[in-house]
Amino acid sequence: MDRETMQKRLDELIWRVEEARIRRSEHHIVRIVAVSKYASEEQIRTLYDLGQRAFGESRVQTLQERLEKLDDLPIEWHFIGRLQKNKINHLIRANPFLMHSLDSLELAEAMEKRLAEQDISMECLLQINSAREESKAGVDPDEAREVYMKIKASCPHIELRGVMTIGAHTDDQSEIRKSFETTYAIFDALKKEGADICSMGMSHDFELAIECGSNMIRVGSLLFG
Repeated sequence: MDRETMQKRLDELIWRVEEARIRRSEHHIVRIVAVSKYASEEQIRTLYDLGQRAFGESRVQTLQERLEKLDDLPIEWHFIGRLQKNKINHLIRANPFLMHSLDSLELAEAMEKRLAEQDISMECLLQINSAREESKAGVDPDEAREVYMKIKASCPHIELRGVMTIGAHTDDQSEIRKSFETTYAIFDALKKEGADICSMGMSHDFELAIECGSNMIRVGSLLFG
């Protein structure tokens, strides 16, 4: 994909985000995380050059490889994939700007142990299984606030910044909206605890997510094909 095509795709995405943002509120701010798992190193460099700063990877090994190959660029790296416990140390070494997929108290406690050993902190989002789908990771919406507060109390090396969800896996827009609204309600209740990031929405549903209050979206295929 050439630079001109990437510029066009980025401009179109920004325009669509802008329209959705204004439908929510003219004061609402949305950040774009470019999901780069199918992108080449050259494409990431081009998109960075065009002004995109935050990039997300879903595999720890790929994140580490990207960091090494693109270490000349001050990219804001996000980890957005499911984390296996045997990869915790690798993720800590990669030290992403934000980890989106903290999906249980058990994982938080395992991470806390390793983070404490190295005396470093990591900013994370609590992943919520808002549509209660067996195929998805994340805490049950009914337990989310309680789990969030337990992590805050028992894991001092994890800095919780808010919540993340993946919209309901269906073509029914009302069901997708419901999953986003469920997550936003939890986020809204956690603002008094310092939560400031609500990561919802991907290439196929980001506009609806923004209308429901998302202030961070994770978009890959619209940018990289």
